[in-house]
Amino acid sequence: MTQLTIALSKGRIFNETLPLLAHAGIVPVDDPKTSRKLILDTNLPHVKLVIVRASDVPTYVEYGAADLGVAGKDVLMEHGGDNVYEPLDLRIARCKLMVAERVGEPLQGDKRRIRIATKYVNSAKRYFAAKGQQVEIIKLYGSMELAPLVGLADGIVDVVDTGNTLRANGLEPTEHMADISSRLIVNKASMKMKSQAIKEFIKLVSEAVDRQNA
Repeated sequence: MTQLTIALSKGRIFNETLPLLAHAGIVPVDDPKTSRKLILDTNLPHVKLVIVRASDVPTYVEYGAADLGVAGKDVLMEHGGDNVYEPLDLRIARCKLMVAERVGEPLQGDKRRIRIATKYVNSAKRYFAAKGQQVEIIKLYGSMELAPLVGLADGIVDVVDTGNTLRANGLEPTEHMADISSRLIVNKASMKMKSQAIKEFIKLVSEAVDRQNA
């Protein structure tokens, strides 16, 4: 049997991917919640799951350490998805990439360049450049909502699900940048070398996506 390695990240994406994998006949033997393993066995000896950081999934797939992976569109936009195939929108882990600012304090660029805090540096640069708006990007790795509250930034760029965290910190989403969902991605060499196995996997997962969204 053709060996397949699938890169996943723990949390929401992993949990919402499990039913799709099950439809393709793939069930992890190890429980990622309790196991310290980073390579998980499945009920199929030729299929392994590798557990990596969400932001690292495209890198593992691009360089062939994994044949396939599941990554949020936000991660792919930031990473640059040119070196992997993106054959399927899994329509899971949905959210929006948005600009947010303090309630009642719209971004003003009159006195100085607007400062935006985000971990999505590349996406933010492209977005504001396309608008012809000059901004200073401050890279943060977490707790974006704090930046405007302490004067570090005028606004933030971040993924928004319910918006509850923004509201709890006196912020509001003001500009919609992109709709985000998780995508199946494939290594380009694997698609050639393991074409039959990967195409069959994509077909089964696509059926599961359609069933979930029927």
